[in-house]
Amino acid sequence: MALSSRDSSIKRAQRNRIRLRKLANGRPRLSVFRSSKNIYAQVIDDERGVTLAAASSLEGGKDKQKGADKDAAARVGALVAQRAIEKGVKDVVFDRGGYIYHGRVKALADAAREAGLNF
Repeated sequence: MALSSRDSSIKRAQRNRIRLRKLANGRPRLSVFRSSKNIYAQVIDDERGVTLAAASSLEGGKDKQKGADKDAAARVGALVAQRAIEKGVKDVVFDRGGYIYHGRVKALADAAREAGLNF
């Protein structure tokens, strides 16, 4: 039986997280969720089960900027990095989930690196 695209994405995400657990060495995880209209990122401490910092393209108030493009992803990446650094987190592992490292996901990662996160 063939898997749906959603099931395939979940399987890819699970494979990625297994690999990340081996590489983490106590570092928090920068997790990305990408929908068709917005992008979300959060820094998660899996050992304690808490979210340390989060950001999304929904933030921004009245300016009504588009949330589903590379510019929005870059804004989210810089914002989540800034919030993580304020909490004392500099080193993370990047969890792309089941998404290909391309486009919005790559833009978010590059912006987070430029803002000071190490991964």
